[in-house]
Amino acid sequence: MEILDLMVVKNDGARQPYLREKLISGLRKALEKRPYTLARFKRMVGAIERDVQKKKNVEITSNDIGEIVMQHLRKFDGVAYVRFASVYRSFEDIKEFQEALQKVMPKHRIKSK
Repeated sequence: MEILDLMVVKNDGARQPYLREKLISGLRKALEKRPYTLARFKRMVGAIERDVQKKKNVEITSNDIGEIVMQHLRKFDGVAYVRFASVYRSFEDIKEFQEALQKVMPKHRIKSK
């Protein structure tokens, strides 16, 4: 599936065409040295793009795409989710990092000192 004629609005207001390669590259970085199959990876990419298309707009913000990616990564691989979230959200302190960990480890309480 290819998303055509979709413009991504960056945080600085710049607009650029949606590029599947950028999505795949970001996902691969988050999943580096993590176990997954190519088939599962392709299904996740397809599911992310379906969610993007459900917005039914000719433009989507990079933030909206990032949130969609995080929803899918959280289910796909917890470590990759935390990696992606730490870069995407630019964690400023350990509390923000702990909050991201809580989303993938809700049964385990992480105590801060």
